[in-house]
Order: sequence, then structure tokens, then C-alpha cells
Amino acid sequence: MEHIIVNLGERSYPIYIGSNNLDTLGDLIKAQGLKGQAVCITNPTVGRLYGDRALSSLKNAGFETYRIDIPDGEEYKSLEWLSHLYDKLIEYKMERQNPIVALGGGVIGDIAGFAAATYLRGVPYIHIPTTLLAQVDSSIGGKTAVNHEKGKNLIGAFYQPKMVLIDVEVLKTLGERDIKAGLAEVVKYGIIRDNNLFSFLEHNYQDILRLGNGLLHAIKMSCKIKASIVEEDETEAGVRSILNFGHTFGHAIEAVTHYKELRHGEAVAIGMAAAARLSLKLGLCRKDVVERIETLIAKIGLPVKLSAISSYQPLAGELLKAMEIDKKVVGGKIKFVVVKDIGDVVLQQVNTEKFSLDLNAILN
Repeated sequence: MEHIIVNLGERSYPIYIGSNNLDTLGDLIKAQGLKGQAVCITNPTVGRLYGDRALSSLKNAGFETYRIDIPDGEEYKSLEWLSHLYDKLIEYKMERQNPIVALGGGVIGDIAGFAAATYLRGVPYIHIPTTLLAQVDSSIGGKTAVNHEKGKNLIGAFYQPKMVLIDVEVLKTLGERDIKAGLAEVVKYGIIRDNNLFSFLEHNYQDILRLGNGLLHAIKMSCKIKASIVEEDETEAGVRSILNFGHTFGHAIEAVTHYKELRHGEAVAIGMAAAARLSLKLGLCRKDVVERIETLIAKIGLPVKLSAISSYQPLAGELLKAMEIDKKVVGGKIKFVVVKDIGDVVLQQVNTEKFSLDLNAILN
């Protein structure tokens, strides 16, 4: 089992990456100096598959354990279910040095992390990501949040975990659609920071989709890139904003389709292709850069156009309004992450009035 350190001074933490390493959970947490009670927050699907193993590992390390289930789905990452978590944490008399363990994907990680950040003004938080998307992205960097009816992740906090434990074996119980959706974030890392990773994906995407040996390498490279960016800019005051490549479009698509039609990675895939087309339109990149991005996304089996997957075709005004909420508009301009070349992106402000006329063409 390898590990990567996210160096943030006193908030530094390890990311353990391996295969069939879930049973080490309890001992690894104990080695962090934590003891007493531990609450595992999960969903019924993941809990049925891995809940007993996680709780057994915690018990064997001397923890008194509890489990709280949140229903599976983005719509449950809400203030209502956050309040339910608080009620349970109070009921179990959780104390400041008692860890919260998030066992699940991005939804569980986000809501459990935000509960950990705010309960008793902060308790230790451990993430065991069980989706590819969470393993390479949302489990690293300390972004925690719940959704509001007006937009995604509008209520949240930066709160770093004490530890992340990645077990690639758990990905074998995911459906093919979820593996593909997770790969969207891996593609993103290649586009924003590493042409070598992008080339590796171009040559090995079939092996990765089969959960072959290339998958572990892709996960490690993604985690290293994410960790390096978080170390440079923990609270997204500067360079960390490049991690939003494709997400301004993607989050808007999710919002107007009420988080029900597309996986997050599918929306981001469309968003990345749209951001590439926007970059070309702005004269920032060559046509072949756009073609490489669209081709890889399509070969993985992800959509590059909204019209190809969504039965609901939102109006440009709806999408623009969602983007303005997701990324604040300054002086009538939205800040986008745009691509100059594979591995090289920049931030660019775009005039919303002029941009809205071309929005449907960029997305389709």
C-alpha cells in the first residue's frame, strides 16, 4: 500500500492507495491518535457491501462504533439530511476527538465532511471513497458542502480530512456507467496539468475501463496532481480554480436537470468539451486540441454534447442563470477555465451578454 502526503502544515494528511486494504482502516485511524467512539456515515448500497468490514476493522482497533445511513442520491445532500446527522451525533454523544468516517462516494463525503466541520466546531474526519470519481477528486482537498435548491454546493466549508483510504477493489462493484463517469475527472487532470497522463489515458482507456493495471496508475497520478494543486492553494483563492475545468458548464447542466438525469461525471464531460469549444472560439487553442479532448471523452463512452444524452433541452437563459449562481459574475462576466493546450489551462472572464447568444452552439 502506497501513500501520498497532502502537505498543509498542521492540517497535512496521508492518502493511502492500494488494493484490498479496507481492513486496515481501524489500525490506520488508531495510528492517527484517535480513540473512543467512531461513527460511520454511508448509504444503504455501500453499507450493505462494505459496512460490516469497515465497522469490524474499527471494532478490532478498539473503537465503539455506530452507523448512520443517508439515502443514495444527490438530492439527499441537503440541509434536511444534514440536520438528521446532527441529531444522531448528539444522540450518540460524540465528542471532539471521536472520528466521523465517510464510507461512500462524493455525496456521502460532502455531507459527512460538512457535518464533521461544523459539529462541535469540528471533529476528525476520515474518508473512504468508494467511487472512482470520489477516489480521484472529491475525497482530496477538504471541500465539504450540501446543496441548496438554487444551486449545487452553495453551503459548505473547507475542512481537511485526517486521512483518506483508497481501496481500488471496491470499484469492482460499481456499474460501468459509474466507472466512465469517474474517468471524466481523470481526463480533467490530464487536460489541466499533465499531457503525459492525458496520453496515457489515450493509449490505455480500454484497460482502465476493464479495471486493469492501468487503473491504479491513473488513480495515483490523479491524486498526486490534486494534492499538488491543493498544497499550492488550499482555499481556491488562485490556482485551485483550474480544478473547475468543465464544472461551470457541468454544474449548470446538473442544476437545470435537477441532478436526476446525468451523473456528475457525465455533466462534467459535456462541460469539458464545451469549455474546449469555447476556448477555440476565443482563439486560445488549436482545433486539434479540441478534437483530442472530444475524441478521448467519446472513446471512454461519455457524452460530449448535451443534446446527445439529455431529453430535456434547457434554454440558454436557464443555463446562464445557473452558471451565474455557481460562479459569481463580476461586471457582467463569468470566469471560466479555458484550455490553451493539453496540460495548460488559464482563467478567462467572458461577457455574459455576448456569451449567451452562443451558449447552445457551444454545448451542442
